[in-house]
Amino acid sequence: MTEKILTVSNRAGIHARPAALIAQTANKFSSEISIEKDSAVVNAKSIMGVITMAAGYNTQLTLKAEGDDEKQAVAAIVQLFESKFEEE
Repeated sequence: MTEKILTVSNRAGIHARPAALIAQTANKFSSEISIEKDSAVVNAKSIMGVITMAAGYNTQLTLKAEGDDEKQAVAAIVQLFESKFEEE
């Protein structure tokens, strides 16, 4: 299992567009990918799941992936967060 702590750094937080980008990116990989906020765990491949986290600016999330391409999956999603979902 590959795990990474992420911080939401775009001012608008995780709304529909970033949630869609996360889900689209996660769906490119065969690994099981989840995002955890506090005690809630959602499937990163589900747009609705990601939106329901209500992750605002500066929220810390734990990204977990398990499978054959877990390292690549985590790296791709980390890149989305680091680029602030190309919103800023």
